Amino acid sequence: MSSHLDLEEQEQLDEIKHFWKQYGNAITWFLIVVMAAYAGWNGYQYWERQQAAKASALFDEVERTAASGDAAKLERAWNDMKERFPRTTFAAHSALLAAKVLQQSGKIDSAQAALKWASENASDEASAQLARIRLANLQVQQKSFDEALKTLSKTFTPAFAGLAADVQGDIWVSQNKPVEAVKAYTDAWTQLADNAEYRRLVAAKLNALGVDPSLAKGATK
Repeated sequence: MSSHLDLEEQEQLDEIKHFWKQYGNAITWFLIVVMAAYAGWNGYQYWERQQAAKASALFDEVERTAASGDAAKLERAWNDMKERFPRTTFAAHSALLAAKVLQQSGKIDSAQAALKWASENASDEASAQLARIRLANLQVQQKSFDEALKTLSKTFTPAFAGLAADVQGDIWVSQNKPVEAVKAYTDAWTQLADNAEYRRLVAAKLNALGVDPSLAKGATK
């Protein structure tokens, strides 16, 4: 009986040896690749956490500098953030904050550059779309109407479409195109149904053009 079991065990060992001889290298390399990928993923996660912590600390500096009103120092801090941590949400938020302070300080070109960067490079779509709207608004103030229309030419999500339409209305008013302005403002009024305060501003613009938005075709009360 024991001899029979020994024979079976020997056959099993022979099968294992044969299998390992045939596939052993492939299995070994597969395990090496899996372990390397796992180690790499853990390393990447650790690196991302480190980057986020450093970016957060630098964003605190950007905020402090913005509060101080030192435009030159703020611009340096913002550029540092952009160069070191461009793919973090802190970079986009820094761009929006820097643009606001730089505009207030009269550094219009620098403000536009920050907004343009955020509109093209923000890691989240919401920041990118907000940057585009603010950039278009600033371009309108500088009477760069064609540039503003180009900035607004990309599609906006519903959360930002009403704001973009309002800026488009401002452009058409500035270019003395009341028909286009009424359409843009009506779109804005309709899409801003959940923003009562902003909606009142758009309604005032429509009233100035002789239109009651609540009676406009397709408008939502």
